[in-house]
Amino acid sequence: MSGWAVTFLVAALVAAMLAFGGVPGLATMAARIVFFASFVAAVVTGLIAMSKGRRS
Repeated sequence: MSGWAVTFLVAALVAAMLAFGGVPGLATMAARIVFFASFVAAVVTGLIAMSKGRRS
């Protein structure tokens, strides 16, 4: 998922350089959504892994 965030970030930067109308804002918003979704998924996965940790 974070690969998609980087892809949308690059698309936003290229579009901003070329001064396209609404494309930079849309690509930036999509990059933020994908980034935060992958961050939440990583945190949830970490919490699940910690809760299942080694028990004696």
